[in-house]
Amino acid sequence: MLPLETPNRILVIGTRRIGDVVLITPVIRSLKTRWPTAEIHVLVFEGTEGALENNPDVARVIVVKRRGTRRERLIEAVSLWRKYNIAYSVTQSDRASFYCWISGRYRLGIVASGKKNLAKRILFHRRLLAPPETHTVSVALMGLGLLGVEPVYHVVPPSMSTEAELAAGLDRKLKPLGDKPFVVLQIDAMYRYKAWHAAGWTELIAWLRALGYGVVLSGGTQATHDADVAVVQQGAGPDVVDLVGRVSLAELATVIGRAALYIGVDTGVSHIAAATGTPMVVVFGPSNPIAWGPWPVSWRQHESPWQLRGSRSIENVFLLQGSGACVPCMQEGCKRHQQSHSDCLSSLDAGTVISAAATMLGLRDGTPDRNSGSAPDIGNTRQIRWTAPDNSSRSPVKQPG
Repeated sequence: MLPLETPNRILVIGTRRIGDVVLITPVIRSLKTRWPTAEIHVLVFEGTEGALENNPDVARVIVVKRRGTRRERLIEAVSLWRKYNIAYSVTQSDRASFYCWISGRYRLGIVASGKKNLAKRILFHRRLLAPPETHTVSVALMGLGLLGVEPVYHVVPPSMSTEAELAAGLDRKLKPLGDKPFVVLQIDAMYRYKAWHAAGWTELIAWLRALGYGVVLSGGTQATHDADVAVVQQGAGPDVVDLVGRVSLAELATVIGRAALYIGVDTGVSHIAAATGTPMVVVFGPSNPIAWGPWPVSWRQHESPWQLRGSRSIENVFLLQGSGACVPCMQEGCKRHQQSHSDCLSSLDAGTVISAAATMLGLRDGTPDRNSGSAPDIGNTRQIRWTAPDNSSRSPVKQPG
């Protein structure tokens, strides 16, 4: 039984990474739809709060350190103690379960199966055993079924405030593009085992520029110290807009929303990109796409849009998977650590990514399809052979419309 028919305050706990926080926004939207007058607070790790910037469903974001002192933990516990009518731990971790137990008068959570998680289960009034081969969005929404809350399959990206000064600042950063349609490239990943190679990014940039597209580079603050990212930046060309480490997640979401295309790897920004509705190509290697593929903007089903193996396009998302019998291994790279390389990504050539990009841009054989008035057929992909031109002075193409 719920402590109140209409709860006043609800806490959602998502203590992990940026992508995980983005993917709990359907939970927040579902709760707000069910109880419009309830205040929904979200507890996240420091450095991930930007994923919820200006989220209309969130009344407050509570930020905690990933590694804090015992004194800080005690202060957190006192400030949260039984403050919420309902607390929901979406993250499957001991710490998230602790926050849930501390804060909620009525508690529910997602737990993994296995004997080692038996003790954790007693912290919740209701619990969901995480089902295998299910998308992360769907698992989190299944937990709401324990409350009788109907799922709303809508991932909400962060957004900028309406202050004119902020908008003008972003416009100044994009001014070198002029009126060109442009493509956003997320050239870094938080962990090396998810990264694509610098040579591929460089060739992709040359292809886009040869077609007349503007190029915007994006990446997190950690990317400013990445040698491969530096190689891409240095070889990109003077007219490429470099936003690596220079914009917030909300600003980046705004830029992606204006773009003709987004291309990135398995990272939190790719989940944001999918939610903007912009056509995109996401490069996947070791990760399980069934659970972690970007959620297409209009996908409204419990079933994952993605298969375990093979590249596929759904709505605005083209998921391009690296090749190899081991893909996806669901490990941290070939050497099993976060800074390891992944052969499936190292061997992925630029031509394959260019082929997917051309498909999502509505091009044929790497050139604009000017005679087609309909959206491109993204059901089939073929390799496009392309040689970098000596002269990249072609006029810009029009955005497919």
